[in-house]
Amino acid sequence: KKAFKWLNLAIDKGYENITNIQIDNDLKSLHSEKKWKQTIEKLQKKLEIIGAKYDKVLEKELAMIYTEDQEIRGEFMNVYKVANPDKKKLDSIGKIMETKDSINLIKVMKILDERGWLGKNVVGEQGNKTLFLVIQHADLEYQQKYLPMMREAVINGNANAANLAYVEDRVALREGRKQIYGSQAAKNKKTNKMYISPMIDPDNVDKRRAEVGLGTMAEYAAKMNIEWDLETYKKELPEIEKLENIKP
Repeated sequence: KKAFKWLNLAIDKGYENITNIQIDNDLKSLHSEKKWKQTIEKLQKKLEIIGAKYDKVLEKELAMIYTEDQEIRGEFMNVYKVANPDKKKLDSIGKIMETKDSINLIKVMKILDERGWLGKNVVGEQGNKTLFLVIQHADLEYQQKYLPMMREAVINGNANAANLAYVEDRVALREGRKQIYGSQAAKNKKTNKMYISPMIDPDNVDKRRAEVGLGTMAEYAAKMNIEWDLETYKKELPEIEKLENIKP
């Protein structure tokens, strides 16, 4: 009852990502309930009204890409998050993920190169987020190529500032620099524990996160099952920098 209460409240407040609801593993136990069909139909009707002027062809294509991107990652995380993950299974799922990512990247690059970073007024909120997800999961060279386009899209209201923060952080770390918003975490191979990757000026990270619409570091760390203590993090930062080969 609580699940459907919150789902319907989210829909009433403007939630549009119908594909995410349908493939989310946490919600699969609700699929057999009568209210599930009613909830999905409610969201579909709302989306039909909101999306009357959307590019339907692109919206449908991006919905399929979103499903491909998220389903395989759900499978990967189900194996990865256990205490002693099955390496062979991880490698197998990882190869499938790489193949799907490559195909999705080709499709999204064609959209971006021909039409630019499309806002949710053209492809809907889910379609807009899909552009971000595919670039977020791409190799560094493609992230570097489309990062300026995404920055401009945020300025023009066609991309989400919080999503941009994730790309900015991932690019920075891949280039050997510290992240800005603390959005990236990694697993220590020796201790098998997750930690927040190196960031600049940890004292003010919550202020930077708030500016782009992200919650606090404590909230984010809790979702990642990471114990967050600012002073402890600062003390451990030099060692974390060595783990990730961050430039001085």
